[in-house]
Amino acid sequence: MRIAGLELFGRIDRYVASLFVGAYFTSLLLVVGLAVIIDVASNLDYFTPWENGEPAPATLILRYYALNAPFLFLQVAPFVTVSAALFTIVKLSRHNELVACLNAGVSARRAVVPLFLGGALAALGMVALREFATDRLGPERDRLRHLLDTHTTGWRLEDVWMRDIAGNVVGAREFHPDEGRIEGLEIVGARGPTLISVSAQRARFTTLEGAPGWLLEDGVLREETGDTSKRSSLEWFDLVAFTPSELLLADKGDRRALELSLAELDVLAARDPYNLQYQTLYHYHVTFPLANVVLLLITLPFLFGRERGKGVEGLGAAALMCVLYFCLDFIGRALGMDGSLAPLFASWLVVLVFGSLGVVLFEGLRT
Repeated sequence: MRIAGLELFGRIDRYVASLFVGAYFTSLLLVVGLAVIIDVASNLDYFTPWENGEPAPATLILRYYALNAPFLFLQVAPFVTVSAALFTIVKLSRHNELVACLNAGVSARRAVVPLFLGGALAALGMVALREFATDRLGPERDRLRHLLDTHTTGWRLEDVWMRDIAGNVVGAREFHPDEGRIEGLEIVGARGPTLISVSAQRARFTTLEGAPGWLLEDGVLREETGDTSKRSSLEWFDLVAFTPSELLLADKGDRRALELSLAELDVLAARDPYNLQYQTLYHYHVTFPLANVVLLLITLPFLFGRERGKGVEGLGAAALMCVLYFCLDFIGRALGMDGSLAPLFASWLVVLVFGSLGVVLFEGLRT
């Protein structure tokens, strides 16, 4: 397969790609390492003694940051990609290798094709990593963060509320996810013309005769149909199907929506289809990985056609474009989440505008 007259993955492509891969891993260590340092500096209370006077468990902290590293990477991955690409171009320019390509009839646009292929792979990798890390690492990471935040040994969430796809509302005064236990359960729902409500001092998720449900302590069922009401005690509840994992997801969507995966947002949006926050984040989790490619389009042109000794100016202009992109991207996301802009418009506007600008800049390269 040939692109612009040059065989794809030929000698030049392999050379540029090898430089990019090396620069990518260097940038990965630098950028993610800096993100970890900033996170540690923002959470110094993790290292303070616990309520029992014992020092903070070092193994707990190390395990938390090991599990949190993929999520920190997802926040800065486009920076890693664009930094690696800029380092690659600077190295090629420093050794006059780009000039050699131009003299050989290879345009600058064709020479950087491996960088864009790398950016596209990084975008796909971000989407896959978010889904994998959230599903496999997220619950344990959240548990450890709660322990470090509260300096306790039990995972306990307060005032947790969820709505299922049928519109039933479940509330828990205290929820213990690792035990599948609720203190202060309240449920409100409807079965045809009958309004039902359930309250219990405690509830524990278990299986009875092969069917999952909640074992209640001091449970009360109230049923109201028109002017008729009925009250009865209740020990086993499975009228509303919800699990501890679903309750945990509802709490995450309420308190830390930015950490949701696409699969989780799909579930929550089905339960609450008018929630603009979920709609905006669903689009944003698609557009943010595209920054791996868009940033290359709007930064690399500033490094071409520069006179010797003026490469720093190009790097400064490229860095400014990155800052401008992420500032506008953040503003768009915030406006979408608070309803000032339509979620689709708020998420895609910056990508489309800067992507179009980048295409124009690349087409205007003098090569």
